[in-house]
Amino acid sequence: MIRDATTADVPGILAIYNDAILHTTAVYDYEPHALEARQAWFAQKVEAGFPVLVYESEGRVAGFASFGPFRAWAAYRYTVEHSVYVHPAFRGRGIGFSLLRRIVDVAAEREYKVIVGGIDSANEQSIRLHEKLGFERVGTIEKAGYKFGRWLDLAFYRLELHGPRRP
Repeated sequence: MIRDATTADVPGILAIYNDAILHTTAVYDYEPHALEARQAWFAQKVEAGFPVLVYESEGRVAGFASFGPFRAWAAYRYTVEHSVYVHPAFRGRGIGFSLLRRIVDVAAEREYKVIVGGIDSANEQSIRLHEKLGFERVGTIEKAGYKFGRWLDLAFYRLELHGPRRP
């Protein structure tokens, strides 16, 4: 079940995010985040009106998705950057696809023009997932990050939506 996240979901969201930090190149960060930091992130998303969705399975947060501003300047207001993460125990069940499809739908409903995803270029599963939903690769920043003893290339994918009726 996909639904809007609540403050009670933040520890589950944090566990998923911290796992991605510690064990994957999905997040170019080294240290796990504290609960207080993730609570502040959630409060900022809610206050700004950006969605935070969770996929609930077996009474647990199995994955989450969100989007926020791509860049802070006014002319970018119709472009958002999304994030989708799935708990390791729930991967391979279509949860990432369902969350990505839903977050794209939310962006379209809110009349954004473009939704962007930054993906580690070696993350073939995420790339295939995005391409399945029509995202196209628009560029790569080579050696954008360094983690696990190697340089990482960050690929950008975009999906064009209908956009606002009156920008």
